[in-house]
Amino acid sequence: MKKGKAWIGVAAAAGTAGIAYALWPKKKVPASAIVDPFNKEMYLGKWNEVARLPNLIEKDLRDLTEEYTQNEDGTIQVVTRAFNPIKNKPVEATGTIKFRGAETRGQLEVAYYLPIYLDYNVLDIDDNYQYALVSGNSMNYLWLLSRESSMPEEMKQRFLQKATALGFDISRLEWMDY
Repeated sequence: MKKGKAWIGVAAAAGTAGIAYALWPKKKVPASAIVDPFNKEMYLGKWNEVARLPNLIEKDLRDLTEEYTQNEDGTIQVVTRAFNPIKNKPVEATGTIKFRGAETRGQLEVAYYLPIYLDYNVLDIDDNYQYALVSGNSMNYLWLLSRESSMPEEMKQRFLQKATALGFDISRLEWMDY
């Protein structure tokens, strides 16, 4: 009887380890790719998602926007709004963003479900903070953001070249058609 319980424990531990390994990022975004210097005040405001790598969090969502405002404690509030055409309804989520180090570097963390923070890295941004290339902690999360619902072709190409050089599979990008 004790042997049976031991095997169940071993099997459960092996299963948990297997799931953790499958979800753990295999190739991380290099720290050298993160925007430095970064201007938090210029980043605040509303952004539109122009393209993204497919992910479970945003599955079936369209017309996604994110609005960033500064909280009194120095963190940033993000309100994400989108439309789910499958369910025919709008969705909204509010999260908190904080810097992982100096506020002059685009290395942040976002949490929609505290206290679980996920990496939020600004990899490229234009001088006027109108267009941004953002990633998570691995090559599986990438977004092209714009203050407008579209992005000029030269900015798309700049971001796609940078993403490719970093190892992202840009052939998997989903482009939002507004």
